[in-house]
Amino acid sequence: MGRKIQFSLVYRDMFQSSGKYQPRKDQLERIAPVIIKMGCFARVETNGGAFEQVNLLYGENPNKAVRAFTKPFNEVGIKTHMLDRGLNALRMFPVPADVRKLMYRVKHAQGVDITRIFCGLNDVRNIIPSIKYALEAGMTPQATLCITTSPIHTAEYYANIADQLIAAGAPEICLKDMAGIGQPAMLGKLVGMIKAKHPQVIIQYHGHSGPGLSMASILEVCKAGADVIDTAIEPLSWGKVHPDIISVQSMLKHAGFDVPDINMDAYMEARKLTQEFIDDFLGYFMNPSNKLMSSLLLGCGLPGGMMGSMMADLTGVMAAINANRQKDGLESYSEDALLVKLFDEVAYVWPRVGYPPLVTPFSQYTKNIALMNLLTESMGKPRYSMMDDSIWGMILGKSGKLPGEVAPELKELAKEKGYEFTTVDPQSNYPDDLPRFIKEMEENGWERGDDDEELFEFAMHESQYRDYKSGLAKERFNKDLQAAKDKEMQKKGLSLEEVTAFKHAKADAVVAPEGGTVMYEIGGGSEGAPGIAPAIGKAYKEGERLCFLQNQYGQITEVPACLGGKLVEIRVEQGHKVRKGDVIAYIERDNSVQE
Repeated sequence: MGRKIQFSLVYRDMFQSSGKYQPRKDQLERIAPVIIKMGCFARVETNGGAFEQVNLLYGENPNKAVRAFTKPFNEVGIKTHMLDRGLNALRMFPVPADVRKLMYRVKHAQGVDITRIFCGLNDVRNIIPSIKYALEAGMTPQATLCITTSPIHTAEYYANIADQLIAAGAPEICLKDMAGIGQPAMLGKLVGMIKAKHPQVIIQYHGHSGPGLSMASILEVCKAGADVIDTAIEPLSWGKVHPDIISVQSMLKHAGFDVPDINMDAYMEARKLTQEFIDDFLGYFMNPSNKLMSSLLLGCGLPGGMMGSMMADLTGVMAAINANRQKDGLESYSEDALLVKLFDEVAYVWPRVGYPPLVTPFSQYTKNIALMNLLTESMGKPRYSMMDDSIWGMILGKSGKLPGEVAPELKELAKEKGYEFTTVDPQSNYPDDLPRFIKEMEENGWERGDDDEELFEFAMHESQYRDYKSGLAKERFNKDLQAAKDKEMQKKGLSLEEVTAFKHAKADAVVAPEGGTVMYEIGGGSEGAPGIAPAIGKAYKEGERLCFLQNQYGQITEVPACLGGKLVEIRVEQGHKVRKGDVIAYIERDNSVQE
């Protein structure tokens, strides 16, 4: 019998790669015993990046969900693991050091064994502190190499980073092939290099199936010495997600490796339950294209884990782009045509912003640059006209050192804006902040929770936690779910979409320049509070303010009403959040208001 290979089920990432939301606590409690019964998994990914946040978004307590999901696995000795974004911890932007330290104490107490620590730039300064914090808290730190394919990202490049992470105390290394574009030959070579120098280190491979290389990559890394392979199960395997456990087990078994058998009755039960969760509500927020593989991903390098959000962003901005094209007498893009345009633009932008491995949040930043470039192109404006502070932070080095050089045109643009590049340790930009949250929880009479888990959740996801506590998150989710169900149920004929499309053809879209919370005119509430949305039909002059946009840092931006005209539709109500590129409202041009 050949060398032993273990399997991990990435149940969290299966949903993350498919849509917006994660299963509820009650659903996780139902699926856990069935996963155990399958008998083939030594590890299960239970939580981490996006899991806690999206639980808050639909009004549920993520701490209760994590404890409930990990408990059955803890009891039978199956290792649980989470996804950890290093400097960003569980969110999309940097986290103070004291909040990062608290995370490992909380997650260890909740039953999570292994934390998979990654930095989207592979900057060891963002990973090594987390290795230390995890060890101090009693967790196993699995240091991660974010895999991509570029002239810079060679096996030697990655092996050097692995040496530094292992020297810092990491007993495990994960090869995180988040886009599935890592070339199998390079991955095999890399595993061999690490194992030759560090034979005791456990290597786990995580590869998305999007462009079709993952099965070859799995075979190569196993031949070279990998120990654990991440897999998925139907109905959320393949597509932009991960290879299915049945296929991986069969391939490795016939290659001579010692792999566990699969209880197929349990597999079918888990498959049925997962489909039930999708039918219940999760499927309403899944884009069908995420079920499909695409070789086009080899060119743009975007990860499977962000395809759900990317398709939502693409749909959101497509109406604005097509409206601009129609005004210029150009044919509208179909979703497929615009997707290809976006992939091409990502491939253009990526080397010019220094080849950041395309993983959260840098995949989103790079995608956002490309998406906004397509929008500004349709408006007759130059590339890079719409880049927010987070994107500039990546370019300037505030998130860590970029692997490659920033293009001259971006350096020149930074100079024009008065921005400065930096090489300081990114964590130094984000001082400790826990006392502020402790004080507010005491003032509000909020419990800090078992092992300070509620304090951690508040400090990690401040705005989402406030909405969860107020009930606004649950209210917003229920409205979104009902709207999604209504859309599915609409009959053919003169639909709402057709009426809306006709109205939009004569109007300009007011597009959010960045993500944040929409606030309208002052008034309509307590003194100084942002009021309700303006009335349909209100007239605006060119450049006049339609609304304010408050980002996650509290910064407020004015959003102008395009070229002026009559307000014909409000797409986003007071207090609701938008992503960059979302349409806030439509303004029908009226020359009489320009005078």
